[in-house]
Amino acid sequence: MAELSYRDTVRPEWIDYNGHLSEAFYVLVFGDATTNLMDVVGLDARYRDETGASLYTVEAHIRYLREVGPESTLDVTTVVLDLGARKARICHEMRVGGELVATEEILAVHVAEGGAAPFPGPIAEQLRNYRTRKVPDYAGRAIA
Repeated sequence: MAELSYRDTVRPEWIDYNGHLSEAFYVLVFGDATTNLMDVVGLDARYRDETGASLYTVEAHIRYLREVGPESTLDVTTVVLDLGARKARICHEMRVGGELVATEEILAVHVAEGGAAPFPGPIAEQLRNYRTRKVPDYAGRAIA
């Protein structure tokens, strides 16, 4: 199982009235990490242009665990928790200085011609390269 990495830095305009990373920008960074995964497995801009198909997030669950300050370096790791014919459950973990600060679990559906469609074989195989056997204990939990 491989783990994919994405890195970004907190910009001044991402800081909220409390002096910390605003929740909207956690979503932005996690979205960029999803795009990174898409690019690596072949669901990139060329694929979208040629096929009209893409990956759509249909559900997301974010846990905000620690405050993140200005200019922090955000390291996001990405794994695939589960893979079906048309959907993938993906997990991102965000760290600052090695400390876990946030997680996001998403359910994404491969969409073509206006509806859910099976992943092409080569893309499914690439996604399987990032599938983990160690599903985090927080994955799949409901909000309580």
